[in-house]
Amino acid sequence: MNIELLLEDFCHYSTYIRGLSPNTIKRYRQKVSYFATASKISHISEVNSKNVQSFFMQGRVSKSWKTTTYRTYYMTLLVFFRWCVKNGHLEKNYAEDLELPKIEKSLPSKLKKQDALKLLEVAYNYPYTHTYLKYRNHALFSMFLFAGLRKSELLGLKLTDVDLENLTIFVQLGKGNKDRIIPMSYTLAQSLNRYLVERKKQHKTCPEFFTSSNRNMGFTSSGLKRLVNQLKNASGLCFTIHKLRHTFATLMLEGGCDIFSLSKMMGHSDIKTTTIYLSATAEHLRSQITKHPLN
Repeated sequence: MNIELLLEDFCHYSTYIRGLSPNTIKRYRQKVSYFATASKISHISEVNSKNVQSFFMQGRVSKSWKTTTYRTYYMTLLVFFRWCVKNGHLEKNYAEDLELPKIEKSLPSKLKKQDALKLLEVAYNYPYTHTYLKYRNHALFSMFLFAGLRKSELLGLKLTDVDLENLTIFVQLGKGNKDRIIPMSYTLAQSLNRYLVERKKQHKTCPEFFTSSNRNMGFTSSGLKRLVNQLKNASGLCFTIHKLRHTFATLMLEGGCDIFSLSKMMGHSDIKTTTIYLSATAEHLRSQITKHPLN
């Protein structure tokens, strides 16, 4: 059977039966399609141990895949082939025979406290063409640095999800389809309140919290990408949205936040994921070393 047709059936099953997120479905489509194209196969019957192993070897050698990229392709093909076997389209799951490379234990990159403050200052004082952009962009980057939201979570945030009165942010169906509530600091609340006042003046009525400047619709992923590039050039700082999330986590630990509370705010399924930030913050380690009895 044609592998692209099977992929569509698999994506429908993953969406409507397993309830996976649109981002996961997008990854399934991209990775499986790329495997079929790179391996020059069009039918599922052409999949075998040789071309699967060759695909991963070429990825590491010719494409210089990082370990995370390798594992992403591995997990995608593993679940796709498992579904194919279950439904009688494939005799064996050929991804099961692969060996996984060891993950490099690199520390998450982050901004220093001074650089985080500089980014917020540039976001506020940049010579925008409209006042609305000043308040929206400062609120947007404040949300990343003071609440640690993922990009998809911020873009999916609704007006009703932000409660300034009770100082909470409700993240609906974040990564892993999990809801969570993040407490809001007064500093963040002030920035969001300034933005909401200006948003009302601009007669924005769409349900999304962050909106486009010239249209009554939610802020888009491409718009956010352009904004990040704009502020990277203006500030001279090298950062990504995920780097801002890492910055939030390390700054929280440096401020004395306990690892369990941080794990809940970050939306991690396993607290082990959060513990990596303990290694990334020298201030936290420095505060712990003073507890040595001989000191």
